[in-house]
Amino acid sequence: MKHILVPKIDLSSVKNYNTIDLIDTDFAILDNINNIPLFDYPSIIETTVFALCLKGNCKITINLNEYNICPNDMILLMPNQIVMLCEKSDDVSGLFIVVSKNFSNEILPSTEDMLSVFFYAKESPKTTLNPNEIKCLKEYHSFLRNKVKETENIYRKEIIRILLKSLFYEIANITKKKIPEKSIRKSRKTEVFESFLKTVATHYKQQRSVTFYADKLYLTPKYLSCVIKEISGKSAGEWIDEQVILAAKALLKSSNMTIQEISVELNFANQSFFGKYFKQHTGISPKAYRKI
Repeated sequence: MKHILVPKIDLSSVKNYNTIDLIDTDFAILDNINNIPLFDYPSIIETTVFALCLKGNCKITINLNEYNICPNDMILLMPNQIVMLCEKSDDVSGLFIVVSKNFSNEILPSTEDMLSVFFYAKESPKTTLNPNEIKCLKEYHSFLRNKVKETENIYRKEIIRILLKSLFYEIANITKKKIPEKSIRKSRKTEVFESFLKTVATHYKQQRSVTFYADKLYLTPKYLSCVIKEISGKSAGEWIDEQVILAAKALLKSSNMTIQEISVELNFANQSFFGKYFKQHTGISPKAYRKI
């Protein structure tokens, strides 16, 4: 369920950066990670982000997964993911393209084959590229940046739209080649764990009961709990709580929503219950966390 007050990191967040080339709030191109509004607390993004690391390294979390990004690594971020910059080296640099959600929807190829590629990229956002792939994407970045600067070109946005669509095809081609032709057969327990995480990501705002997720997966709560603990070392309840707290932190830090509105967004009975839940899992009240 989409809430009108949910905070998002979008292109309006960077419109005042002089070092970023923008077209309205639809498209931005840059080469300095310091100009991307990623924070050391969870933030919800509402853009598609293409990034290619050329130098240095950084560590980011995307939803609940941590990634070490090194030279030649490409990252593809999708709207509504929760992202946090954990650390970065002083010399980190690369190429970055940011596209608004609406602009992405206009440009992204909609064939079933292409959508499956981007779904894979959402599940596996980091890809290590070879020299030819890097050369190709650097050429697109350079060409796009030059076109953005042609402010007197009355067809500039349309040209950018066509170039971006071509770039998405290039990225899809690169990504598709990285998908294993024959995936290693997963154990039943691993499949249960992955299905559980996907279901939590879909329903965590409405449901925090292990029984609910067991029912969705046609399993008993006891069996689900045992499998999750065996595979991950954490209980099913811990995974659910971690997802809720991650979203709560993002809302508290990057939003002007009241704590009461956040408690409603995350389906708590009232602000008091939300406050107790948050403090139980973080050791600090929502109000105090917001002030950090």
